[in-house]
Amino acid sequence: MAEACRIILNATFLPSLHSLHKTHKKVSYSQPFLHKRHPAIQCSISTSSDTKAAAKVSETVPWGCDIDSLENAEALQKWLSDSGLPPQKMAIQKVEVGERGLVALKNIRKGEMLLFVPPSLVIAADSEWSCPEAGEVLKQYSVPDWPLLATYLISEASFEKSSRWSNYISALPRQPYSLLYWTRAELDTYLEASQIRERAIERITNVTGTYNDLRLRIFSKYPHLFPEEVFNMETFKWSFGILFSRLVRLPSMDGRVALVPWADMLNHSCEVETFLDYDKSSKGVVFTTDRPYQPGEQVFISYGRKSNGELLLSYGFVPREGTNPSDSVELSFSLKKSDKCYKEKLAALKKHGLSASQCFPLQVTGWPLELMAYAYLAVSPPSMSRQFEEMAAAASNKTTTNKNITYPDIEEQALQFILDSCESSISKYTKFLQASGSMDLDVTSPKQLNRRLFLKQLAVDLCSSERRILFRAQYVKKKNPFFFCSMILLI
Repeated sequence: MAEACRIILNATFLPSLHSLHKTHKKVSYSQPFLHKRHPAIQCSISTSSDTKAAAKVSETVPWGCDIDSLENAEALQKWLSDSGLPPQKMAIQKVEVGERGLVALKNIRKGEMLLFVPPSLVIAADSEWSCPEAGEVLKQYSVPDWPLLATYLISEASFEKSSRWSNYISALPRQPYSLLYWTRAELDTYLEASQIRERAIERITNVTGTYNDLRLRIFSKYPHLFPEEVFNMETFKWSFGILFSRLVRLPSMDGRVALVPWADMLNHSCEVETFLDYDKSSKGVVFTTDRPYQPGEQVFISYGRKSNGELLLSYGFVPREGTNPSDSVELSFSLKKSDKCYKEKLAALKKHGLSASQCFPLQVTGWPLELMAYAYLAVSPPSMSRQFEEMAAAASNKTTTNKNITYPDIEEQALQFILDSCESSISKYTKFLQASGSMDLDVTSPKQLNRRLFLKQLAVDLCSSERRILFRAQYVKKKNPFFFCSMILLI
């Protein structure tokens, strides 16, 4: 289980990085550059022209600690206490679930409010920069919160002990468990059967595009503030890995996104529903326990109702199979180009923001009504052309139209259309899982071998859980068609 599994509370809050930088061009995935340790950068000092040539390749960023290290935990706790964090009933310890986590020091009651992290210890878009000039430049360019915070984190890290956040940054993982660190070959090898592979590639592409946009529009114009040996693809991969796994949206602070030191040491449990928010009465970031804890027990929080694939995508871990009630698998469905009404159906879909190929989530308990509407459209004959518009509207999650449409004459065909896609995906998962037993992991470095084994196990766990959902869907249909139809619900 990865320590990078952290606190993004709502499944819907994370914006696409495409929306952050609409002007940047998509770039294909490539192996990022890596750089050696550098001295802290002072705002008043310009970098020389040969800085780029002097950059060396290294394995990780020069700050942070090992993913399971407690080396800096004591210093972090002392700094937080000295900076205004009230006495806590929890402490950072090594744990079985998450490698590092917050463990109860005393009895904690159900319904008890914990943490009380003051706003002064929260990193947000308006936080003070150690290099004020850099912050002013980003403000002039109206850089959105996500890339601004990514840049801020790198800037503060580069100041090392001179930054007020040095104890926090020292306790962050040097290399987060994130799909951002998977190579394209690893994604193709281990996630070939899952739709999460496409989303991972898109996320890597977006992070790369965001960095390139900042580099071209801002960093290259202010090299004395944003030297490339500090602000490069490798450090942005690290900072975005931290943000994806730790950034939280606080509803009671007008939806502000922030990093909350101490609170981001809480690990996720699928059985827990409590989440972080700002409490106006106590003036701190808190959460209310939904169960009691005994001394020595790890205290958990919910990162939101996310599928196993989404948890792997952002946090780098996969829950044990069958333990995540929010688990789902995304399936891709497409209109057949041989369909006599292909053009008419495609036009109806485009009118409602859809395309010929769409992905829909499938859960053990059913699938969204939008998928059934899409299936109706895909199998409908020319004689139903007048209903194409209604079906396409119901298939879109952007409309509020009635989605619970039924067409008894083609219902069996629509169900079979869905099950055919399930069967096709099952065969891909089965092929991967069968091949995983004999997968070639022959590498010369023991460290690299351990990494490959770890990635392979994550992929096996994900594919097993997603295939289980598909098998369940087929089983219910074959056992009792009427019951199967009644299980279709809006996810």
